[in-house]
Amino acid sequence: MALSAVERQDEQSDLPRPFVPLPQDASPEAKDRHWYETCYMGDRMPQLTLRAVVMGAVLGMLMSVSNLYTTLKVGWSFGVAITSCVLSYVIWNAVRALSAGRLSNMSILENNCMQSTASAAGYSTGSTIATAFGALLLLDPAHRHQPWAVVAAFTVTTGAMGVWLAIPMKRQMINQEQLPFPSGIAAATTLRSLYSRSGEALRKAYSLVAGLATGLIVGVLNTGEDQFVALGKFFQFMRQRLFSVHLPEQVPESGFRLLAGKPMIGFGFEPSVLLISAGMIVGLRVSLSMLSASALLYFVMAPWLQGIDAAHAGMAGYLPSIPTAGGGALYHPRNWALWGGTSVIVFASLAALGLQWKTVARSFTLLRRGPQAGSVHGDIENRMAAIEVPNSWFVLGLIPIGIAMVLVQIIAFQISWWAGLIAVGMSFILSMVACRATGETDTTPVGAMGKVMQLLFAVISPGNVTHNLMSAGVAANSASSSADLLTDLKSGYLLGANPRKQFIAQFVGIFFGTLAIVPAWYLMIPNAAALEKYPLPATQTWVAVARVLSSGIATLPMSARWAILIGGLVGILIPVLEKSFPRARRWMPSAIGLGLGWIVFFSNALAFTIGALIAWVWALFKPANQERYNIPIASGLVAGESLIKALLAMLATGIGLLSAK
Repeated sequence: MALSAVERQDEQSDLPRPFVPLPQDASPEAKDRHWYETCYMGDRMPQLTLRAVVMGAVLGMLMSVSNLYTTLKVGWSFGVAITSCVLSYVIWNAVRALSAGRLSNMSILENNCMQSTASAAGYSTGSTIATAFGALLLLDPAHRHQPWAVVAAFTVTTGAMGVWLAIPMKRQMINQEQLPFPSGIAAATTLRSLYSRSGEALRKAYSLVAGLATGLIVGVLNTGEDQFVALGKFFQFMRQRLFSVHLPEQVPESGFRLLAGKPMIGFGFEPSVLLISAGMIVGLRVSLSMLSASALLYFVMAPWLQGIDAAHAGMAGYLPSIPTAGGGALYHPRNWALWGGTSVIVFASLAALGLQWKTVARSFTLLRRGPQAGSVHGDIENRMAAIEVPNSWFVLGLIPIGIAMVLVQIIAFQISWWAGLIAVGMSFILSMVACRATGETDTTPVGAMGKVMQLLFAVISPGNVTHNLMSAGVAANSASSSADLLTDLKSGYLLGANPRKQFIAQFVGIFFGTLAIVPAWYLMIPNAAALEKYPLPATQTWVAVARVLSSGIATLPMSARWAILIGGLVGILIPVLEKSFPRARRWMPSAIGLGLGWIVFFSNALAFTIGALIAWVWALFKPANQERYNIPIASGLVAGESLIKALLAMLATGIGLLSAK
């Protein structure tokens, strides 16, 4: 329903004024006073309302399932802030139209509060289910799932810890240091544009919705014909009466062939808009690095090693270099290359973290200064105290959550109480590092955080894979949760939101996210065989590191040891070169891209590169248009296909369970 001119003017009059921060050398008191007097809108319009929380909960639950699928498929979770803001705006306006205008507009701060709930539900609850619990499922000799109560307790406690740790860091990093948190700025700008009712903002919103719808359709069309009887009959009907609408999982269906007699798994093109749009988002540098590494593996290394295998076939004590699959009918190069790819990613992440030592050091100023509420004077001091989250909440929440996290580790994973306390303490330290890195660079080093914990527990609890994985999961989930929620708090800060109400919305979102992600995990992954059907780049990295740290590098084949050594050198060299020659960085390969190229299938890397090339060519001919619509369209495509794929996988499991009764 279109707004009248009067309604539009009233709505725009409620828009917060653009916030202009004071210089960095201004006192904390002056910064708080300036923000409160020039930006704060939290008492002038609705914010923490039932409809905002419900909308955020629903969108967040859907996005949590979507992110679970993308983690299994491409190893990444995508932020949900901007996507949820746009979808909430479009959906609520559609609902208003259906109600003939009887429902009022959702205010910009209500939408921001919705964003906080959606982010907590959609991103902060599932970042380690697919990695830590997925790795645990693969490494368990009997391939047993952890009980649902364990997964739920782990998810709630680590997510809640992330929410609570954000309390003092928000005051320090956002109020006082004014760190940019670029994605938070982007989300605030998107909301401001939508509520200004500009034509460009509305076109961006509708392009995201169109991408979402396209992703849903493609996700259905490239589903296997044997997954559902009804879907298979539909594909057969279309093929007989009109034309085939079914998209194959790979083109050509059996893959390209380079090795005589035995094709290689994943050696083709995968017609997935999820992968193509992910390439549009990450860009040409990462995508080309992935494709180059994957081409080296499939075109050079795999044939060469296969030739060595053939020459030594039948020799006593010789083990083939390239594992086979399908009863020996297929070669599986990625399983051999996993060690080298993992080594590049791990060492690159740790090297990049080490090169950011100033950022890491600044993180610990929070410990030295302690949480500050903004010590302003007079009436504003009382008003600031009324809207910031009190220090008493931080202490009262941190104690039971910390105890719960230790108990989960003791009861579920038999981790010693003192080791559990170390994991909780490290969660606080690593969260500070992750939040500062996100605030300064918009990149959360979750992988590095997990690897630091895996290295630490290799010393504390040597030889125990479960302890190694789950201690890393405790820290990684808390750190990623804190960093993502601070990004939302940055949006709220720029829009003049009430931080206490945002905090409540985030905390509520954790429970909704857990309510969705835990059953989704068991329905999408009923057993280890279902898990192994996915590429699992992030999960396989956790598996490889846990194996090496728990059993020792001496237990690996010599080829794997050489791959680890060479990958480690490459992983260290590239961040050092990037730091030394920042202007040449755009021409250097991406270390993460190179590592992923040996962990994902060639078909994945090819689809990524096609997407990156589309965005690059688009920018050459229509730069303003590409900058305006690339991210909304790509985000919609990612969300659409991943969501429908996850829902179809859960539906298939549900039908199978009902049929078995």
